[in-house]
Amino acid sequence: MNKPTPLQTIDGESLMSLPLKPLNFVVDTLLSQGLHILAGSPKVGKSWLALWLSVMVAKDEPVWGMPVKQGTTLYLCLEDSTLRIQNRLFEITEDAPANVHFTTQSDILGKGLEEQLCTFLTEHPDTVLVIIDTLQMIRGTNYDNTYANDYCDLSALKRIADAHGIAILLIHHLRKETADDVFSRISGTTDISGAVDSSFTLVEERRGSGKAKLSCIGRDIEYRELTLERNGENVWEMVADSRTQPELLGDRIVYLISELMRGRTEFIGTPTELSEKIDPAGMERITPKKVSRLILQNLDALSKIGISGVVRRSNGKRLIELHRADSDDAQAAPAVDPVDPVGALCGDLLEASSHGE
Repeated sequence: MNKPTPLQTIDGESLMSLPLKPLNFVVDTLLSQGLHILAGSPKVGKSWLALWLSVMVAKDEPVWGMPVKQGTTLYLCLEDSTLRIQNRLFEITEDAPANVHFTTQSDILGKGLEEQLCTFLTEHPDTVLVIIDTLQMIRGTNYDNTYANDYCDLSALKRIADAHGIAILLIHHLRKETADDVFSRISGTTDISGAVDSSFTLVEERRGSGKAKLSCIGRDIEYRELTLERNGENVWEMVADSRTQPELLGDRIVYLISELMRGRTEFIGTPTELSEKIDPAGMERITPKKVSRLILQNLDALSKIGISGVVRRSNGKRLIELHRADSDDAQAAPAVDPVDPVGALCGDLLEASSHGE
């Protein structure tokens, strides 16, 4: 019997001092890298929203005021024709860029789709977003709608998204019955919602009203509700956003640290002391627990303005060291490769994604 491979672990103290690459967001604060699902009733306008999103990201134009990460986008519009996509493009934009790609046909999961996606991603390494419209179309007509199969199918797509650092958005349907929790209406087993990183539901205020609520929930985003209204060009415009307390963005901590280091060459202190220095009144809501993470996740941005940072322990205390690059005793942050939780090659993903495993 082969000896099992030892678990690769990291202790809590080391993890809390380790510089980590922050999560990539395709749409800032809303759509991160990973696997996501957008569900709505038939004909509610999900495909119009998906098409508009794919074009906006490719063109580097904000989505409802939120910055995007520009890159190649791929839209699998499997319930549409090329003519319909062309007609819709002429409605939502004056000029579709060359880096947004469309296809109306693909293989299904476990029978070629994974290979097709990986081939496209290899040929277009700047891809940031893949939209699959709909989930049902890539599962074929004879799939077994069970908990195990839902998990298997979605896991195959999530591995691809994580390995390539992209967002994959699945368009899906809502059940007709009402429920107190709209996310429980997502068609399929409960494992569909559990296996994705974020769930979005698009529900019309009244059938044909052109007004809808986009409810958003996920592991890396806060719960929020966007009130949308469909304009004459079939673009969903944002009317209101329930997000009244935005999370601290990376550029904010960089600004506050730059202000702190103005006129000084270094800062050495505990997270509590740093928090009190940059947020004495608590208006920024930067707690001692949060400040260490923000520093570690924004070392690259701090470096660009000439500030290096280290989080370490000394005499049982956690210390944060900040140094200006032009100071005599400036210390560069230790070179630590970003942690890659996936570390899998695309070829490995394809083999593992078959339904038989």
